[in-house]
Amino acid sequence: MVVKKVGNASQHGRTLVMKFGGTSVGSSQAIRQAANIVQGEVSRWDNLAVVVSAMSGVTDALICCAQTAVMGNVDQYEEIITALYEKHAGAIDELLIFDEKRKRLLLDLDGLFETLQTLCRGIHIMGELTPRGMDAVVSLGERMNSRLFSTVLQQQGIHSQPLDATCLIVTDSSFQHAQPIMDATRMKTSETLNPLFQEKIIPVITGFIAATEEGITSTLGRGGSDYTAAILGDCLDAEEVWTWTDVDGVMTADPRIVSDARFIPEVSYSEIAEMAYFGAKVLHPKTIRPVVERNIPLWVKNTFNPACPGTRIDGTHRAGDGHITAVTAIRGLSLVTVEGHGMLGVPGIAARTFAAVASHDASVLMISQSSSEQSICFVIPSEAVAQVIEDIEEEMALELARHDIDRVWAQPDVVIVTAIGAGMRQIPGVSARLFGALGKERINVIAIAQGSSEYSISVVVDAADADRAVRKIHEEVIINGSKKE
Repeated sequence: MVVKKVGNASQHGRTLVMKFGGTSVGSSQAIRQAANIVQGEVSRWDNLAVVVSAMSGVTDALICCAQTAVMGNVDQYEEIITALYEKHAGAIDELLIFDEKRKRLLLDLDGLFETLQTLCRGIHIMGELTPRGMDAVVSLGERMNSRLFSTVLQQQGIHSQPLDATCLIVTDSSFQHAQPIMDATRMKTSETLNPLFQEKIIPVITGFIAATEEGITSTLGRGGSDYTAAILGDCLDAEEVWTWTDVDGVMTADPRIVSDARFIPEVSYSEIAEMAYFGAKVLHPKTIRPVVERNIPLWVKNTFNPACPGTRIDGTHRAGDGHITAVTAIRGLSLVTVEGHGMLGVPGIAARTFAAVASHDASVLMISQSSSEQSICFVIPSEAVAQVIEDIEEEMALELARHDIDRVWAQPDVVIVTAIGAGMRQIPGVSARLFGALGKERINVIAIAQGSSEYSISVVVDAADADRAVRKIHEEVIINGSKKE
């Protein structure tokens, strides 16, 4: 038998980590299907760990719950809590028979809903909602669902135990987007999971949530259940990590926008990292980092079509022929421009601009600068624009007063559309085909960026043109491009 060293303890045999996203566990029918998938894999692996998200819609409802509590709207947050309880109780009625397991689950859920009531009451009384407080509230969705899913597995005769990832993943104190402390996480994961594996117990682990070194609940950011699975895959030195969703795998474009989007059987780590960063919803952008370091294959599979093999993501796939693999879009953005004829030759303008942006903790998704140095533009989420412009104007008050900088302004409602493919820069004509496609549709390109990584070309377009841009690039560069080969 193979023995793999993990942290300070040993783990025997082949390990699989499976994650089920919100739509994959979003209803009683979906939960039953996901449980059947787990049952089918139990005998094939020596060790199996399951990560689950909250039921679909629950995290949004919990966020709304906290926000209405801080605004003093007691009746509204009480209504949300009641609706959430009915959603989970309804799933229990449909999935579980009347026995002791069901009774224990209902008692657990009652306790979690009492916690939610207490948290919302405290937020209401204090009139304050901190990132730490929000993490405490939104963590409850995964906690509810892990207990429900584990009980369903138990009813199917599978030895299972729900487990909060607060017992496994240790993070810093950056609440709502915490970073894992991997050495401490490996130690806790090994100490906690190896005894369960030795007893052939399937842990059903909460995705998305973790805890600081002081034991305070934190979260890894929206969509962080993928990240949870990848972190655990790293810590367990897993053979593979499977993430289950509601599509057959990675697609060449969002099928809701592009009707002839294609399924991609294999993709490289580098390509999927670009796709996740630039708006592909199939994976959390941080997911790739842990599996790359361990060279662990990551699969994206369809819960509702398990016969489809899905997309394999690993470090052995080489798509360096210049082809465009996928087209993605990020929405809800604004383009901020700092411009002035006096900027030429003034040292430190760019550094000070982005220092001001960083002080607001805003995420810059794309940067473009004119070669004349008379303007710098960058794309950020629209909700951060007003504060970012204020911070830049405060930082550049002297330059604005003496007209080295003429103005700092924003163009709202823009979308970054990105074409992704390994080795594009080395192949002549890729950019020409992309811009030719946009030209045929008379779509105005507001800004352009190509990374030195050779994996992507990004353009900024008006939100009203975004869907047409995605469809036309997909048609001309992916569909028609493949026909010419």
